[in-house]
Amino acid sequence: MTTSTVAVRKPVAWRRVALHLGCLAALLVMLYPLAWLLATSLKPADEVIASLDLLPGSLEWSNYTTALDGVNDVSVWQLLGNSLFIAGGAVVGNVLSCSLAAYAFARLRFRFRGPLFAFMIATIMLPHHAVLIPQYIIFNQLGMVNTYWPLILPKFLATEAFFVFLIVQFMRGLPRELEEAARIDGCGPFRSFFLVILPLTRPALITTAIFTFIWTWNDFFTQLIYLFSPEKFTLTLALRSFVDASSQSAFGPMFAMSVIALLPIVLFFLAFQRFLVEGMANSGIKG
Repeated sequence: MTTSTVAVRKPVAWRRVALHLGCLAALLVMLYPLAWLLATSLKPADEVIASLDLLPGSLEWSNYTTALDGVNDVSVWQLLGNSLFIAGGAVVGNVLSCSLAAYAFARLRFRFRGPLFAFMIATIMLPHHAVLIPQYIIFNQLGMVNTYWPLILPKFLATEAFFVFLIVQFMRGLPRELEEAARIDGCGPFRSFFLVILPLTRPALITTAIFTFIWTWNDFFTQLIYLFSPEKFTLTLALRSFVDASSQSAFGPMFAMSVIALLPIVLFFLAFQRFLVEGMANSGIKG
């Protein structure tokens, strides 16, 4: 090995070390809020605001006991069940309706398909708050306010244009010979969709399910608008009620409940993360 070769490899090795150190520093910065949340959930009430130390002076496990008792005479298990019901219904609705709409745009031929697809994509730029009042008026006239219908029903109408676009891009990459073979065997559009296209679209569907679950679980504003009764509250709404009910003395249990609310999202993501990467890589966000 010559001296020049060693001189070339040394800068490359140092750049690699610097890159790894930079990535590690960025990881620590991103994980710090999570570490702070976990530590604060075990702090006594007087340390939550008075102390800036990351580690608690003493472990206050009673925070989790208080959090598990729930708020407004509603247990945390009922709150968790409400959140899971809403998030699960949203996942089923988005996966089913968005995949059907995407199949129509990606594989079927009909008049004004291009303009309709462009109009649907344009709705991505429409702020959610712009349609919130008309939606509330409609659901109020239908008697659905203070129920879970306003949070779940729109998901079954393919209102999430981003997911429709995601699945459309994935379906466009599938060979049409598969549908032609199914058509020769006597399959119509619906049978071709359910028996041929839908199984092959699994990565994009799982990506849709993951994002829908996380966004619905973390949604606070929409649930605050439509849900009034404490027994229908989700974990997200319960966190606000926790502070309102006990003021500053409840910061420890509030952070403990935040940790409990975070666990389902972490577990859901860890269970399907490999499908998320595969779906994003193959769905055609590449343009």
